Amino acid sequence: MSLDIQRRSLLAAAAAAAAAGLGPLARAQGAAYPAKPIRVLVPFGPGGVADLTARTVGQKLGELLGQSVIIDNRPGAGGVVAGDTVAKAEPDGYTLLLMSNGTAVSAGLFKSLPFDAQKDFAPISLLGLFDLAIVTPGGSRFRNLGELLAFARANPGKLNLGSINVGSTQNLAAELFKSTAGVNVQVVPFNGTPAIVTALRGGEIDAAVEILSPLLPQVSAKAVHVLAVMGDKRAAALPEVLTVAESGGTLAGFSVASWNALAAPARTPRPVVERLNRELRAALGSPEVKKRLADLNVEARASTPEQLGALLASETRRWSEVIAHAGIARQ
Repeated sequence: MSLDIQRRSLLAAAAAAAAAGLGPLARAQGAAYPAKPIRVLVPFGPGGVADLTARTVGQKLGELLGQSVIIDNRPGAGGVVAGDTVAKAEPDGYTLLLMSNGTAVSAGLFKSLPFDAQKDFAPISLLGLFDLAIVTPGGSRFRNLGELLAFARANPGKLNLGSINVGSTQNLAAELFKSTAGVNVQVVPFNGTPAIVTALRGGEIDAAVEILSPLLPQVSAKAVHVLAVMGDKRAAALPEVLTVAESGGTLAGFSVASWNALAAPARTPRPVVERLNRELRAALGSPEVKKRLADLNVEARASTPEQLGALLASETRRWSEVIAHAGIARQ
């Protein structure tokens, strides 16, 4: 065999080995992505803020990609079912996960999970942030956060602060607020937002921590009063309402917000992640998507994959610490 023929044979063999080693990357780059519909698994039921966010962004993303984006609701088990399905899916960019701060919470809440959220997913982009708020009944004696805190400090253990089920973002935000403010209050769990509203209106609890968006009709009807929002800036829907941090003292650096994001299975080809990130940035920057999300009290916000990965890691650490400090048993 001549040197020239031998060289060509070695080059051909090397190319074949490289293609085989790339696996999904070779396939993704060999065909125009996306070549078929994309499925987004949402670990919540239809109609909630997360679901409507996914549908709003997914519709625009589909237009930009030239393919349908199908929303597949897989509620329950703290998002484990949806997460496990995506973690085990082919890493080709056609099965994605709607992540949330619940993804970070699950790492500290469950004794074991069938996946590691920081290792088994490829972050794509943040989608949006939405407010949590501290609310009281419309006729409450507490008209601002300062009055509620003053009562709690003067009457240890007598203030009841409601939230939805133990281990939820709202419940953990209430626990974090309690510990950061240094007050002794009773955090009382309820089964869902309607039960929280009923308890507030019936005087069963003094205040509650809940996602702001579903409470806005009750706020407009003056059945519920918002004392403060928990994020790092005031809610666009209620610009006159202060943030918790604006109360100062130990709460000066307080900031908690719910968030949604998109992720793919780990080992998804980087060009696919970059294409999805690029189109998500365009979708979230479009006026119609911003408006539709704002109507849900969601602030459209994109990120780099690296920024989303850092957020997930930071949130996982924070909520694991809150769970441990509150003495919440791991499930």
